[in-house]
Amino acid sequence: MDQVTNPTDSLHGYYFEDLEVGMTDVFAKTITEADIVIFAGISGDTNPVHLNEEFAAGTMFKGTIAHGMLTSAFISTVIGTKLPGPGCIYVSQNLKFKAPVKAGETVKAKCTITELIPEKKFIKLQTQCIVGDKVVVDGEATIMVPSRAA
Repeated sequence: MDQVTNPTDSLHGYYFEDLEVGMTDVFAKTITEADIVIFAGISGDTNPVHLNEEFAAGTMFKGTIAHGMLTSAFISTVIGTKLPGPGCIYVSQNLKFKAPVKAGETVKAKCTITELIPEKKFIKLQTQCIVGDKVVVDGEATIMVPSRAA
């Protein structure tokens, strides 16, 4: 389905009225060691399981892993830039971290509309991060979407 935009604002994403249950979009990125180090610096999460190979080798992961919140941030990329896109506002997000992600792996964030809530102009999305064919993060988001009527 083509994205419907406001002709006076080319940056705007979907309006609530353009959305349907089942619409899906994705974003994929290969995680690098630099991404992990930069995220640690920005977030302040310097847990050695993310940054120290010697320490992490002694953990159940047998090596360093990406921050779960770095991986799940790609869900925000889909929501804020693709579906529903610019102009929407996050209301809530729940996440279940199911498997680690390592540098060099490609994470695909996938968001699918599961419910429309017309009275509030909210949508619910199934949110997942997938590496290969394995779901590494699973969750649900609620998003406020602008209306043409507003």
